[in-house]
Amino acid sequence: MILQARNITKWFGEADNKTYAIKDVSLELNYGEMLYIVGPSGSGKTTLLSVMSGILRPNEGTVTIKDKEIWQLNDDALTEFRLYSIGFVFQDFHLFGKLTSKENVAIPLILQKQEWDYSLAEATKALEIVGLQNRVDLSPSKLSIGEQQRVAIARALITKPDLLIFDEPTASLDGETGKKIISFIRNTVLNDKRAIIVVTHDNRIYDYATRIIRMEDGKIVKETGALSEN
Repeated sequence: MILQARNITKWFGEADNKTYAIKDVSLELNYGEMLYIVGPSGSGKTTLLSVMSGILRPNEGTVTIKDKEIWQLNDDALTEFRLYSIGFVFQDFHLFGKLTSKENVAIPLILQKQEWDYSLAEATKALEIVGLQNRVDLSPSKLSIGEQQRVAIARALITKPDLLIFDEPTASLDGETGKKIISFIRNTVLNDKRAIIVVTHDNRIYDYATRIIRMEDGKIVKETGALSEN
């Protein structure tokens, strides 16, 4: 097991004005799994993702990743833990327009205080993994949306994290490109030493999950197992 969340509750506001985003949610994630968290807007899935990834502190409950209870860490230790153990791919990619593909991908290594030349060399290798070996010196504006997504994936992979988190990975992509990207993630990025969490509204890619959790009103209301072997 790589992740265990226990009795997670998160509210906003105080006293009579409390609004609950998550109510007593528990789940486990094993290595080799590609877990989807789905549900309507406002169901709590993004809040749960933020809590489990060390971005948003819960009011109650615990999150343990790789046998480390992350919300017991101080801010500096938590930041370092995320940098080395968790890879993020955001919905809008968060690429820097004035940097090349390889410079964008190298950023996590630079934050780890690695040498610049080494970081660029590793970034080039990561871009080769996602099939962009001929696009390493191009800026994001010269890439297709699908290529920008692959740059973001390469950046998430470069630190070799055990846990990868994707927030709406196909939201900006047409149906065919979205399926190609999620198929690549399932078949190339996922392995028995890594786990992936995907938050998505896109039911066209549900078949690529190993497990799906559906949330409504801040609670898990349904869980389904492996759907296919894509």
